[in-house]
Amino acid sequence: MNKPEVVMIGLGYIGLPTAALIAEAGTQVHGVDINQKVVDTINRGEIHIVEPSLDTSVSNAVANGFLKAATTPVEANTYLIVVPTPFKDKNEPDISFVQAATTAVLPLLKEGDMYIIESTSPIGTTEKMMHYIYEQRPELNGKLYIAYCPERVLPGNVMYELVHNDRVIGGVDEASTEKAVAFYAKYVKGELHKTNARTAEMCKLVENSSRDVQIAFANELSLICDKANINVWELINLANKHPRVNILQPGCGVGGHCIAVDPYFIVADYPMESKIIGTAREVNNYKSFWCAEKAQSAKLQFELQHGRKPKIALMGLAFKPDIDDLRESPAKYIAQRVLQNSNNEEYYIVEPNIKEHNVFKLTDYETAFEKADIVVFLVAHKEFKTLPKTPDKVILDFCGNYK
Repeated sequence: MNKPEVVMIGLGYIGLPTAALIAEAGTQVHGVDINQKVVDTINRGEIHIVEPSLDTSVSNAVANGFLKAATTPVEANTYLIVVPTPFKDKNEPDISFVQAATTAVLPLLKEGDMYIIESTSPIGTTEKMMHYIYEQRPELNGKLYIAYCPERVLPGNVMYELVHNDRVIGGVDEASTEKAVAFYAKYVKGELHKTNARTAEMCKLVENSSRDVQIAFANELSLICDKANINVWELINLANKHPRVNILQPGCGVGGHCIAVDPYFIVADYPMESKIIGTAREVNNYKSFWCAEKAQSAKLQFELQHGRKPKIALMGLAFKPDIDDLRESPAKYIAQRVLQNSNNEEYYIVEPNIKEHNVFKLTDYETAFEKADIVVFLVAHKEFKTLPKTPDKVILDFCGNYK
C-alpha cells in the first residue's frame, strides 16, 4: 500500500463504513482501532459489525489495496477522529477517547494537514483539541486545518446515507471550513453546509435532542392513555389527521447510541437552560421502567387468576426495529429487569436479528409466541407483524405491533 492519504481513528459503526466509502473511491485509507481482532478481521476483507452492503465495500477496498487496518496511526494528510464519547458519572460526557486519538496522531502532524472530529462531542471540544495540539506542537500553530463534521446516519442504511445525506461542516476558522468541505465533496453527494465548529457540534446534539423530546411527548401520551383507558395508537392516528400535527409513535423507551445519549451533552453543560431536554430524557427513561413494571403486574395477575406461573415471551432486544444493534436498548433493559424479578417462571427471549447473546438464551419468535401465556412486544420487528392477535394470550404491546 502506498502512503495513505487518510488516517481513520476508530473502526466502529461509523468509522468503518466511512473508511470503506473513502477507500472505495480510490483514496488510500489507513484505519486504526485498538482492538486487534477488529484489525485482523478488516485486513481479511471481512467485517465485525452488521450493516447492509458494508461487507462488499470493505472486501473490495481491502482487495484493491485502498484500505488497511492497524492498531497505530501512520503519517497522512487528513486525520479523521471517529471514536466513542462515553459518559462518566451523572451523565457527564467523557472526551478522553477523542483526546487519546489526538495524542496518537500528534507526533505525525505536519504543516498543511487536516484534522477532523466526527465523534459526537460537547460544545467546544474541537477548539479544546486545537489548543491541546498547539500547546504540544507550538510550531504548527495556525498551520493546520481543524474542523468538526458530525455523522447523521441511520443504522441499517449507513452506506447509502453517508453518501446522500447533507452534512454540516464547521472549521475553527474559514480556511479550515473550506478545506474540510473540499474533502467531503469528493465522497458525499448530499449538500455540504458551512458553519463554525461550535455550531456544527451543537447541531448534532440538537438534531437528536429534538427527536428525543418529540418521542417523550408520544411516550407521555401513552402513559396518560393507559390510565384514561384510551388506545394511544388510534388517538395519535386521529390527531395526526390535523394538517399541522405530526405526533411520533410511542415505544418502550428510547435507545441507540445517539438519541438516548446526545441530549445529556447539552444538559451536562447547560443544566438550568435545558429543562425540556432534560425532562424528555427522564420521561423516556421512565417509560422503560414503566413497561417492566407492567410486565411484572401482568405476571402476578396471571398467577392469581390461573393458580400457576405463566410462560412469558419477551419479544425483541434491539433498540429499534429490524436491526441487530442492542446499544442503549430499552428493550434489553426491560428484559434484564423482568428477569431480575423472576421467580421460576419460564421465559423466552426473542431477537430475530442476532444468532446468540452472551447473557440471554434466545428462542425462535414463533416458538416463543406459541408457548407463551404472556407476550410482551418490546420492538416492532417485521417478523412479529405476522403473529396473530389471539384472545387466549395476555398481550402487552409496547411498540404498536398490532396498531
